[in-house]
Amino acid sequence: MPMLDVYDIKKNKVSEIEVNGAVFEADVNEAAVHDVVRLQLASKRAGTAAVKERSFVRGGGRKPFRQKGTGRARAGSTRSPIWRGGGIVFGPHPRDYSFSIPKKVRKAALKSVLTMKFRENKLLVLNDFPMDGIRTKTFKGVLDLFGLKSALFVLGEPNEIVEKSSRNLKEVKMMRSEGINVYDVLRYEHLVLMEPSVKMIEGAVLG
Repeated sequence: MPMLDVYDIKKNKVSEIEVNGAVFEADVNEAAVHDVVRLQLASKRAGTAAVKERSFVRGGGRKPFRQKGTGRARAGSTRSPIWRGGGIVFGPHPRDYSFSIPKKVRKAALKSVLTMKFRENKLLVLNDFPMDGIRTKTFKGVLDLFGLKSALFVLGEPNEIVEKSSRNLKEVKMMRSEGINVYDVLRYEHLVLMEPSVKMIEGAVLG
């Protein structure tokens, strides 16, 4: 079983934690990662783009001029797509871009990205994050101490002080262990796990 060092916020090693090799030393399935990222991005699309076809454009009920004798091309409505102010041909309509993939594929993708962070030494485990109050400067000081410019923090339990202290830092994102996902793990350079969240993540991935 692989071991991970556990640090405090002063960068002192305080212990080690044994992690499950099936989660942090799994085979990297790039195809599964790609599919899950596509799934997450597609689910975020609003799908609200819409245009009016000729049947939805107001007006155009009467024939604009007689059929013959004017020298012009025949026309039955001023709302034809070739007229100014007419309907749109083949325009977008509201739709749902989301799709589904098997749960096994989603879990394989999550194991893959966790393994990638582990192999690249971009996975950090903290035993705790004690703070007296909401201080962005204090939180940023801890990031600088560990050399973290872009980091995803995964909390094992709610910590309002830490969450609010990081809120103004664009390069940092906080989430609970049940919210960990492939896209966010890839999006941020480093993954920081609070010690209690490690077993929660393993249970969710292997369950």
